[in-house]
Amino acid sequence: MQTHEIRRRFLDHFVKAGHTEVPSASLILDDPNLLFVNAGMVPFVPFFLGQQTPSYSRATSVQKCVRTLDIEEVGITTRHNTFFQMAGNFSFGDYFKKEAISHAWQLLTGSVEDGGYGIDPTRLWATVYLDDDEAFSIWRDEVGVPEERIQRRGMKDNYWSMGIPGPCGPCSEIFYDRGAEYGVEGGPEADEDRYIEIWNLVFMQNERGEGTNKGDYPILGPLPKKNIDTGMGVERVAFLLQGVENVYETDLLRPVIDKAAELTGSVYGTDHTSDVRFRVIADHARTAAMLIADGVNPGNYGRGYVLRRLLRRIVRSAKLLGSEQPTMREFMIVVRDTMAPSYPVLETDFTRIENVAVGEETAFLKTLASGSALFENAAETVKSSGKSVIAGDQAFALHDTYGFPIDLTLEMASEAGLTVDEDGFRTLMAEQRKRAKDDAQARKHAHADLTVYKELLDRGATEFTGFDELVSEAHVLALIVDGVRVPVAKAGQDVEVILDRSPLYAESGGQIADIGSLTAPGLEAKVNDVQKIAKKVWTHKVTVQKGEITEGDVVLAHVDAEWRKGATQGHSGTHMVHAALRQVLGPNAVQAGSLNKPGYLRFDFSWQGALSDSQKQDIEALTNEAVASNYAVNTFVTDLDKAKAMGAMALFGENYGDEVRVVEIGGPFSMELCGGTHVGSSAQIGQVTLLGEQSVGSGIRRVEAYVGLDSYRYLAKERALLAGLSSSLKVPSEEVPARVEALVERLKVAEKELEQTKAKAVLAAAGEYVAKAKRIGSVLVIAEPAPAGVGGNDLRSLVTDIKGRLGSEPAVVALLGDVDGKVPFVVASSKAAQGLGVKAGELVASFGPKIGGRGGGKPDMAQGSGSDSAGIPAALDAIRDRVGELAGGS
Repeated sequence: MQTHEIRRRFLDHFVKAGHTEVPSASLILDDPNLLFVNAGMVPFVPFFLGQQTPSYSRATSVQKCVRTLDIEEVGITTRHNTFFQMAGNFSFGDYFKKEAISHAWQLLTGSVEDGGYGIDPTRLWATVYLDDDEAFSIWRDEVGVPEERIQRRGMKDNYWSMGIPGPCGPCSEIFYDRGAEYGVEGGPEADEDRYIEIWNLVFMQNERGEGTNKGDYPILGPLPKKNIDTGMGVERVAFLLQGVENVYETDLLRPVIDKAAELTGSVYGTDHTSDVRFRVIADHARTAAMLIADGVNPGNYGRGYVLRRLLRRIVRSAKLLGSEQPTMREFMIVVRDTMAPSYPVLETDFTRIENVAVGEETAFLKTLASGSALFENAAETVKSSGKSVIAGDQAFALHDTYGFPIDLTLEMASEAGLTVDEDGFRTLMAEQRKRAKDDAQARKHAHADLTVYKELLDRGATEFTGFDELVSEAHVLALIVDGVRVPVAKAGQDVEVILDRSPLYAESGGQIADIGSLTAPGLEAKVNDVQKIAKKVWTHKVTVQKGEITEGDVVLAHVDAEWRKGATQGHSGTHMVHAALRQVLGPNAVQAGSLNKPGYLRFDFSWQGALSDSQKQDIEALTNEAVASNYAVNTFVTDLDKAKAMGAMALFGENYGDEVRVVEIGGPFSMELCGGTHVGSSAQIGQVTLLGEQSVGSGIRRVEAYVGLDSYRYLAKERALLAGLSSSLKVPSEEVPARVEALVERLKVAEKELEQTKAKAVLAAAGEYVAKAKRIGSVLVIAEPAPAGVGGNDLRSLVTDIKGRLGSEPAVVALLGDVDGKVPFVVASSKAAQGLGVKAGELVASFGPKIGGRGGGKPDMAQGSGSDSAGIPAALDAIRDRVGELAGGS
């Protein structure tokens, strides 16, 4: 049975049982505790907590999930994936244990002809929480599972929570017995490789508090209602029903493995190490594609860093399997072809997904090339010192600073006849992970408490009147101060005001909130901000300036007209720039975030590489031509499928309802799904001036622009600046660029001449230093302070010149500078001195601590820097003493 059919049968089964089918939420939710949605119940948490009332009492979904706690363990075990699909059925105070167990059993054991999975019931085991006699009895007496196939387990295994304060409860798990060839008898308690968990029924009835691990947290009390949260692992059921050995060999993942075998020349199933690499490619390629589809881009922090790690592990694994060419495009194509039947976005948005993934691969291949060079330097230093082990901190620096994978370091070390201090590396990695884990734990807190808004959310959405008017009469439904409902707020107080209707726009879709006021007889209050609660209720952040406001009052809600005018210019301008940008760059340039406010817009888009000057000029020109054309701006509401069929742009990473609002500017010029406020015609936007374009992350560029009067003011300043330069340079304004270019060129020539003069002066001092040479044992030693202000390349050149003047004799030259509080140093050792055991790289250790510094290098030359210039005399003495110890003499 194919995976797509397994999904469909699950949803059909529960829809027939009266459940509402709910589409999967995005992998990215507005939750500070979660990088990604990691369980099927996450989108329903407010319902379980009683903070919101759902429009249905029972639901079913197949939720996209990503768990990244142990990325480096992927493929080593064959039961876990970073991306997985959790099929779930949920009851919000409707049915409970008996019905939940019955629904699961009927689907698992029901015949294929009747829509079930046809699993042999004698292969199924159940577990229940220690004292859950009710669930035990249901399994034994109602379902008919023999008592010996029902096991009681403790809090760690059979009590479920999100890992943070929130809803929780005892659970009952269903396991499938794969047979004696896969392990020992005795049920899940004995062997979870033989007995595979396929379904978890959580009896969500309590709320938990803070805790340190899965089995250590207090139960705060019961939830408002007893709920059901169940999850069936789609991938696990697939591998059992398809008769393969593990989740990586199912119909959705095995094709990626086969493609990897084709591209690398390696064979899956020959050895464990190679098999792990194949599984990493299959797992990570799918996860990466799904993350990119939901709007994640590679980066150095948070979600972006996770995606970057996944993509780089794919590249690394393919390379270790023998690939000599880029492979990412081929892997993404296979993921698209296998997953698109369930997730059409992988096909409709494939070009962008492919570009992001391939762009990261290209960048990382360059990193691997530079990392290889760094490794070779490290290996040469180890060999020249007569050692055979690359230090753990060097391997860690390659991994952490330069992104060079440890397994490649190990492989290259082996080829060079060296080993790596793996224990030292693992220790440093463990310390880094602990820091990351502690940081993540510090950022976690309880699920956002919306309890104070529950009554308001249940009442229904705020009516937004701002598309048609700037002043609306409204009723005050609630006043909230510091999270608590209050009956009245007086002058001087800051308060959240909930109205039944409002013309003020609540921040969303890149458009910042309106400002304005609330007035009534005797009342004046300033609206500073407007935000959405659970995407449906507007909360107005208000400062009461005069009088008082009371729950139940009738007020007039005013939008600041000038603010709104500027905001509509900025938002409509964003649509125009987006349309122009796609005309110039093509359909692959897709919005990846925006911010617009009065007079200003910021627009991020997916693209590899900087835009040329001509491209930026074309984008600005097309935008302003469209503005000048005075296109009509039309808005209308339709269903999502019709909007897409018309060509309306739906932005990735956004969740849309069944009905959407379309903003059309100039017919085909721009058509996007958008809930923001806009101008009446394009000419009202005014002049659009691009300020610049820059990178804000891997594969993401950003343009900024002024619109309307702000654009005029910016250009007026630029004109005044140009006029000032024209006057100062005494040339017409059109000749200013050429004159400035000429002046810059003259300045470069003068700076170069100055540097040459400085270098000559430095080298002229070489003869003076040679005269200061002292023989220590059989070695000529020059250990002196460097000329004032000399560091960097100049200092290296001076030391090299001095060493050359000393001829073939055993000689050491060490100069320590004092530049802006830093102590740059260079040490050189002649070939003859090296033969006596005096090596530059090792001398650094003798004096570095004296100046609070460190450095390194090869036997012939080493350099570095310190921070304590007061230690220079002692450092010079330490050099002389160490040479004496190595070469004899004093």
